[in-house]
Amino acid sequence: MAAAGALPAEWIKNWEKSGKSEFLQLCRMLSENKSHENVTFRDIQQALYELANHVVKGNLKHEQASNVLSDVIEFRDDMSSILADVFCILDIETSCLEEKSKRDHFTQLVLACLYLVSDTVLKERLDPETLESLGLIKQSQQFNQKSVKIKTKLFYKQQKFNLLREENEGYAKLIAELGQDLSGNITSDLILENIKSLIGCFNLDPNRVLDIILEVYECRPEYDEFFVPLIESYMYMCEPQTLCHILGFKFKFYQEPNGETPSSLYRVAAVLLQHNLIDLEDLYVHLLPVDNAILEEHKREIVEAKQIVRKLTMVVLSSEKTEEKEKEKDKEEEKTEKPPDNQKLGLLEALLKVGDWQHAQSIMDQMPPFYATSHKPIAIALCQLVHVTVEPLYRRVGVPKGAKGSPISNLQNKKAPKQAESFEDLRKEVFNMLCYLGPHLSHDPILFAKVVRLGKAFMKEFQSDGNKQEDKEKMEILFSCLLNITDQVLLPSLTLMDCNACMSEELWGMFKTFPYQYRYRLYGQWKNETYNSHPLLVKVKAQTIDRAKYIMKRLTKENVKPSGRQIGKLSHSNPTILFDYILSQIQKYDNLITPVVDSLKYLTSLNYDVLAYCIIEALANPEKERMKHDDTTISSWLQSLASFCGAVFRKYPIELAGLLQYVANQLKAGKSFDLLILKEVVQKMAGIEITEEMTMEQLEAMTGGEQLKAEGGYFGQIRNTKKSSQRLKDALLDHDLALPLCLLMAQQRNGVIFQEGGEKHLKLVGKLYDQCHDTLVQFGGFLASNLSTEDYIKRVPSIDVLCNEFHTPHDAAFFLSRPMYAHHISSKYDELKKAEKGNKQQHKVHKYITSCELVMAPVHDAVISLHLPKVWDDISPQFYATFWSLTMYDLAVPHNSYDREVNKLKVQMKAIDDNQEMPPNKKKKEKERCTALQDKLLEEEKKQLEHVQRVLQRLKLEKDNWLLARSTKNETITKFLQLCIFPRCIFSAIDAVYCAHFVELVHQQKTPNFSTLLCYDRVFSDIIYTVASCTENEASRYGRFLCCMLETVTRWHSDRNIYEKECGNYPGFLTILRATGFDGGNKADQLDYENFRHVVHKWHYKLTKASVHCLETGEYTHIRNILIVLTKILPWYPKVLNLGQALERRVHKICQEEKEKRPDLYALAMGYSGQLKSRKPYMVPENEFHHKDPPARNAVAATVQNGPGGAGLPASLTINAAKLEESTAEETDKLKEKTQGAVKVINKTANATPKVTTSNGNSASNSKIIKEKDDKEKSGKEKDKEKKEKTPAAIPEAKALGKDGKDKPKEERANKDDKTRETKEKTPKSDKEKEKAKKEEKTPKDEKSKTVVTNAESKFAAEKEREKEPSRERDIAKDMKSKENIKGGEKLSVAGSLKSPVPRSETSESEREQKRRKVDTHSSPSHSSTVKDSLSELKDSSAKHYINHTTPALSKSKEREVDKKDLDKSRERSREREKKDEKDRKDRKRDHSNSDREVPQDSTKRRKEENGTTGSSKHSKSESPSDSPRSNEKEKEKNKSKSSGKEKGDSIKTEKMEKSSSGSKKESRHDKEKTEKKEKRDSAGGKEEKKHHKSSDKHR
Repeated sequence: MAAAGALPAEWIKNWEKSGKSEFLQLCRMLSENKSHENVTFRDIQQALYELANHVVKGNLKHEQASNVLSDVIEFRDDMSSILADVFCILDIETSCLEEKSKRDHFTQLVLACLYLVSDTVLKERLDPETLESLGLIKQSQQFNQKSVKIKTKLFYKQQKFNLLREENEGYAKLIAELGQDLSGNITSDLILENIKSLIGCFNLDPNRVLDIILEVYECRPEYDEFFVPLIESYMYMCEPQTLCHILGFKFKFYQEPNGETPSSLYRVAAVLLQHNLIDLEDLYVHLLPVDNAILEEHKREIVEAKQIVRKLTMVVLSSEKTEEKEKEKDKEEEKTEKPPDNQKLGLLEALLKVGDWQHAQSIMDQMPPFYATSHKPIAIALCQLVHVTVEPLYRRVGVPKGAKGSPISNLQNKKAPKQAESFEDLRKEVFNMLCYLGPHLSHDPILFAKVVRLGKAFMKEFQSDGNKQEDKEKMEILFSCLLNITDQVLLPSLTLMDCNACMSEELWGMFKTFPYQYRYRLYGQWKNETYNSHPLLVKVKAQTIDRAKYIMKRLTKENVKPSGRQIGKLSHSNPTILFDYILSQIQKYDNLITPVVDSLKYLTSLNYDVLAYCIIEALANPEKERMKHDDTTISSWLQSLASFCGAVFRKYPIELAGLLQYVANQLKAGKSFDLLILKEVVQKMAGIEITEEMTMEQLEAMTGGEQLKAEGGYFGQIRNTKKSSQRLKDALLDHDLALPLCLLMAQQRNGVIFQEGGEKHLKLVGKLYDQCHDTLVQFGGFLASNLSTEDYIKRVPSIDVLCNEFHTPHDAAFFLSRPMYAHHISSKYDELKKAEKGNKQQHKVHKYITSCELVMAPVHDAVISLHLPKVWDDISPQFYATFWSLTMYDLAVPHNSYDREVNKLKVQMKAIDDNQEMPPNKKKKEKERCTALQDKLLEEEKKQLEHVQRVLQRLKLEKDNWLLARSTKNETITKFLQLCIFPRCIFSAIDAVYCAHFVELVHQQKTPNFSTLLCYDRVFSDIIYTVASCTENEASRYGRFLCCMLETVTRWHSDRNIYEKECGNYPGFLTILRATGFDGGNKADQLDYENFRHVVHKWHYKLTKASVHCLETGEYTHIRNILIVLTKILPWYPKVLNLGQALERRVHKICQEEKEKRPDLYALAMGYSGQLKSRKPYMVPENEFHHKDPPARNAVAATVQNGPGGAGLPASLTINAAKLEESTAEETDKLKEKTQGAVKVINKTANATPKVTTSNGNSASNSKIIKEKDDKEKSGKEKDKEKKEKTPAAIPEAKALGKDGKDKPKEERANKDDKTRETKEKTPKSDKEKEKAKKEEKTPKDEKSKTVVTNAESKFAAEKEREKEPSRERDIAKDMKSKENIKGGEKLSVAGSLKSPVPRSETSESEREQKRRKVDTHSSPSHSSTVKDSLSELKDSSAKHYINHTTPALSKSKEREVDKKDLDKSRERSREREKKDEKDRKDRKRDHSNSDREVPQDSTKRRKEENGTTGSSKHSKSESPSDSPRSNEKEKEKNKSKSSGKEKGDSIKTEKMEKSSSGSKKESRHDKEKTEKKEKRDSAGGKEEKKHHKSSDKHR
């Protein structure tokens, strides 16, 4: 391979010797190497080039070279050609060189080698100039010219064949061949041979022949079978491009303006494309218009569409309109010259017609989406192709039963798409075709229907469960494809169809098989995206809105039908756009709601479903504010939408699931605004109304059966709700939303306050809370009346699960469970009745009670987990469950209501009879309806009556186990109010009535341990906190509750006989609060009628004080709520003139203050003051309201009137409105006392002796036994007390501290005066007590009446005491006695109470309250601190009140003097008392051993005391729930809550009592002595006592 480099220099030097032979050998070797042909060729070229190069350079002579070359030439055949190449390269190289010698050497070498290479080869390869110098040609210029001429002749001159006009025989024969009858056995091969011979014979142009073949094919399209193979075989003779060029040339011909390409040409091109005889890319470039032009046109269409939209939405003035029209005319004239056809679309149509889907698809892909199919012929061609493709599958699964259908013949084309036999095949081709069709499926409604029916058939299969796993996956894919088709094709096509209601219904047939989530998603896409995807749809949207505006402007109640038809027409195709506009109008103008709802009756099912979606979308619109700008009320758009929702869902069969789920989701997200919708829907669909404005008649009707509720309970007579409520029920059950909605609402009530209400206005928070609560009540009511027992029981879990797992508030949990218990009991009862046929009433009752026990037993167990164990010491789970599970329906029959409705029907029937114009058949129908209703009502009344009797029997049996009162009666009442009455009375209006009724019922049943007095006293005395913490609707319900309670009290107050009959000897009116129960025979322990009237006056006074306080706070909530409450209790309060006047002044002031500031408060106040004025004639002066001695004006005297038992009652009332303020203070005290009662009890527990409890129960009946027990217990307790007393210190205060450790610090803040006062008071009172004891022994009855004064009175008394010390002392005396008794009798109760100390929360609350009260300037019932405070206040306030309020005659100075005297006396007494007490203690120790012996004496004495003097003790018991003597100050506070008079005394007494308990005898003696001393001492007191005698005489 040496030649690869240069030839070695020594070869050239020794050329002749060895170089030549070496070179020859190299060349031979290279030419023999055949294995690498091209490598060898290059190497030989290289070797020869090197050799020639040496010659040119002059290193070798040309002769030497030519000799070697002559030898080399023989080695290869092409060696001369290789040599010519080498010369050619050197020629170019040497011609560029300037050295002439080299050029000469080259010329000589070539000349020497001429014999080796032929001339022709050299002429081809060397330059003409070189050839001239070699002498091979004469002149290079001539040579150039000649070659140009030859080239032109060869390449550029056409051969002149015979053209048609010159010699046409060949072409004529060709046409005859192609046009002959092809039906025989003539084949394309045969004809092809003939054509070939014609071309040869007549020298025809083959391209022209091909053109003629295509022309003939165009005219004979039916012979595809013949022409396609002919052209195919003909193409073997031509270049492949020829056919494409000829077709392109044909298309070009028609591209002139106004040119029309014939469809036959498109068809030929399509068939050739389908058989792959030409390539689409090659042909596509020949077609016009170019793709860019198409794109431009598409954009222009979109812009035009948008302009049309803008024009439609613009307000155009008439002058502008004419100008626009002219412009448009000019434009149209310009457009007259039509552009040539769109050949691409023509070809596309042809492709579709012959069934060449692949090529058609690729053409469509080059264009903007849906551009091609927007041309109707193409859309129709594609639809036809789809028809053919789906035919077999449609025939198998899609044809409706009974329809024949017109079968579609298959394409006669083997290359057409395969027909679909299964749903899987649809996915491969058909869905794809449909996607290209898009909205233009609207051109073929029949195909639309077929696709929808196939979808329906698929859904049927998809929803059946019998598929394998793999199939399921395939089906899932298919399902998502179907959803895509629906979104991209079916809905847009529906939009473009001209109001085709049948299509809409057909589509609904498929849609209703989709879950609503999918449907709504599709509607969302349709509404918000589809309309922007295509210029046509953009136009349609604008036209729809324009038309909708036109209709809505003209819609009124009068033209509902014609407008409704227009709305219907418009809605068939474009429901989303139409409803969106209609809803936007409704949100602005709520008076459109009724006409719109009525006009929607011409909608299709699909449209109703779309409407539901549009409503939800409008509700969820994030841009809309749900509150008005003032942030205190819900926006009107939301309210309008909600009421539209209710109306529309009720009237039309629209699916509710989506809406309900939306509300549930909003609740989950902690938003309660949208409950408004649920409220409206339930109200309209189920006819269940929630309104706070119910009249008492309506409320009464609501306590009856379903029929009575429907007739008399609602404002709107909502008829025909059966179907709609069934639909609502089904929606809730099918989607499992019933319970979740209830629980979410129940939880959301607190959410409204603590989560949602953060930054919101208090008024709005209240509104939302009410809305949430009302909707819960309404929804629960709906479920209760519409769900079957099984459904209800299956869905609502047990009460403990509801409260503990789902954290449902107790009131709501019981509200949901109540119907379940009722259902359950009635079904059990029916079972038992069927089992045995005993018809006797007792049998029935017995069965009823059995069924109750079966159902309620698990509830009693479940309830225990809801509260702390302490709770169950006072009330039994059975009582708790009974209270919460009953309703008004169970307690009383509203006979008046039934009679009212029956009478209404009778009147109606009479009116029907008298109506002359009514046709007889209508008369008959109406009368039948009325009689049927009447019968139903009477039947219902009878049924309810039986039911109520059964329930009352059951309660009679249960009642003995209801109230355990293991701590005290007071405690029991506290728990009853706290856990039962208060939560329930504000739950709903009927519950408010129920609570009042239940309290009365418990009283009437003579329930053991239930103190009716305490209960009423608590309810009326402390209303400020309760009122202030209510929402607007709760205040209204609370007002109803107070109203019903006052009604009962007023009834008792009105007539002595009624009082004696209903309260006279009922245990609820015992004034002794021992837990021993009711001692029926003992009149002295009962509150007598006159004292009851005092108490009622006190309650009225308390209410006035609370009301005035609330009105004076300036707080929006306080004022609003108290005005609502006052309005509700107007029938029964105020009854006393001076209280009414005080209220009137306050309300008048509110009217003036709030007129500008808070118009809603102003309106409330004005309303109330108007009603109050109208009640004035019915008010009575105070002395008519309760018995009041004339001298009562004199402060000192006033108290006496109350008598020892009355503890300073009504006298204090003389004080006018002035007192209101005091009483606020007292009320607070009471509150405190209640709470503190708890504390006391706890303290007591430490010292209590459990012995006691046993005696509690039985002692009622036998007074002797009681006395004995008392004595025994006394002795036991005395020991305890002595121990106690020793430890803390001898002084009463120390004891008090010990016992009331917690309270003391606060109390200490109160004036020290109080303490001193207390000690003094203790002494005087004990004296007085002795006196009283004597008196009482003489006039037991007298005293009873006085004594019996309830807590309430006692509270009152407190006030009086403030006014008049002496009375206080008397009270104290009573209290002392009472304490003694308490020690005897009450110890028992104490011991009981000890077991169940009140929960801690109460005590802590009370402390908090006390702090608050101290701080507060107002002496509101909820303010003013513990006992001591109250005592000081009592004194001060009595003074103050006298001063402030004109009625009392005393002047300030006198009062002060009296006070000072009293103070001094009381101090002296307290000192004496302490000394005596110490003695007593010593005595007690001694006595203790003798106490057993002394029992009989003791008991008799005590008995007397109890009956006589100790009326007061009973009192104190009644007053202080936690009565144990040890409770000290806490007790005092409690006592205050019950009897302010005694309260003061009590604190002192309690201490005294502890000291003196063992020696009750001694004490009574002491008392007598003391009282004597007192008598001497007290100048003022004397008067009082006289008065006292007088009153007692009167009593006698």
